[in-house]
Amino acid sequence: MLTWDIVFFVHDFIKRLESKQQTLRRHVEIPHFDITDAADRDLLITHSIPHSFRLGTGSSIYTDALIPAIVSARFEVILVTCFWAPSQTLTAIRDALTSLANHRRAIKQTVPLRVRICFSSTSLVQKLFHTQSRHPYVYSSSSWEKKLGLPDPELLQAAAIHLEVKSLFFLPFSVMHPKFVIVDRERAFIPSCNVSWEPWLEGCVEMTGDAVAGLLSFYSRTWNTSASELELERPLDQTGASFDSQLVRITSTADCCVAFDHLAAPTQTLLLPSSSHRNPRFCPFPWQKHPEPPNTPLNVGLMELLNGARQSIYMQTPNLTCEAVIKSLLNAVERGVDVNIVTGRNMMLLEQLVTAGTTTSWCVRSLLRRFRKLEAGLVRQRADLEVGQTNPRLGRLMVSYFRPRPRSQSIGRERQPLMTDGQEDPVHSHLKLTIVDHQFTVLGSGNMDRASWFTSQELGFLFHDQTFATSIQSAVDGALDARLDVVFDSSPSGQE
Repeated sequence: MLTWDIVFFVHDFIKRLESKQQTLRRHVEIPHFDITDAADRDLLITHSIPHSFRLGTGSSIYTDALIPAIVSARFEVILVTCFWAPSQTLTAIRDALTSLANHRRAIKQTVPLRVRICFSSTSLVQKLFHTQSRHPYVYSSSSWEKKLGLPDPELLQAAAIHLEVKSLFFLPFSVMHPKFVIVDRERAFIPSCNVSWEPWLEGCVEMTGDAVAGLLSFYSRTWNTSASELELERPLDQTGASFDSQLVRITSTADCCVAFDHLAAPTQTLLLPSSSHRNPRFCPFPWQKHPEPPNTPLNVGLMELLNGARQSIYMQTPNLTCEAVIKSLLNAVERGVDVNIVTGRNMMLLEQLVTAGTTTSWCVRSLLRRFRKLEAGLVRQRADLEVGQTNPRLGRLMVSYFRPRPRSQSIGRERQPLMTDGQEDPVHSHLKLTIVDHQFTVLGSGNMDRASWFTSQELGFLFHDQTFATSIQSAVDGALDARLDVVFDSSPSGQE
């Protein structure tokens, strides 16, 4: 099996990013990392220890993993998400914090617990009237209960829980799209889900190690963290307040957890930030050339992976509307690389039209038309070959749409979870996952759509480990069982 040397990949990634970052400006990027600065480079090119990977719906991942981790914190919780909305997840967060506060007050716990909640969007109205300052908007404690669905501030204060809530958004489309939880600056969770109502298929990786420091820096540079917060000293009471209350547990039909206890050493990990950009660089006329995406570490890293793939690319994304990605996938197929795409047929159509001027379905049809032209050209090329020459081949192209299992039905814009035997059924896939050559895995917030590549702030993690990649692929294949409509398969046995 052909393998990549991670050292060469990192070397090429750095060189490519250095050559492209000359056009970037520190004062307009949120956040800015300078790849030419050794300290910044060490934050981006690092190691982690992956502990688990979970699949489920947003509420099942929160109640199974994230909320238990939050209430176990000794001194600090950082929760960053894109969307914050009334939902089972938000109710579970509020109830858990309320129970924790009551417990801390009952045992007279005085060790402060600092909780930071950051998000970008609660509604269309909130985004339209949001301040355009680079300094986040800080919500007053009087708005926590009624406006944000959080516990009584007086209860939190009595329990020595120091809460701060911020939001950041830039018109027209620049949401802060990353989602992560950091507990005690040691454990990090990277979910794909928001604090919201959508019963979608989601994923979450838990890790410790040096990469957490890079994630903490990403947080502080985005959310305008004060110097005093960065220099927070850990309390002498390292045990915190032991909390063993019964927490709400929501399950889904897609729940699955893969433990990585067998990984023998820290995994080479790249933290790949993508800063927000206010100019979407639309080219509305068909004769205009598609602009190149901004040269962020995430965009450059993904392009390096797609353009360097030698055997296979597996890509799962809610939407597929970025021309640069589609072009790279076609180039990979032309090189003989097998490409397997799982995406959504009718997911967030209005958002796609507004941010990209197209939809995933239209882009998939364009992808298939161009693939057929490649096939036709290959047939002509083979006819012109002389005897004894090697026949060129295209890689296998497979495209599937996620669909709910047959018993699931759409209900009221999906604001009510779909249930099967008391468990949530995912109706769309919101997982963002790319696996290249069975050894490079990218997880995080970035979709393969125009919004993620051009305007939204995003965050990805690239893990280099074959066991990690194959374990995640196996778990995802299991979750997708009976949840795929194959719309195209170029293999001899495939059919459109």
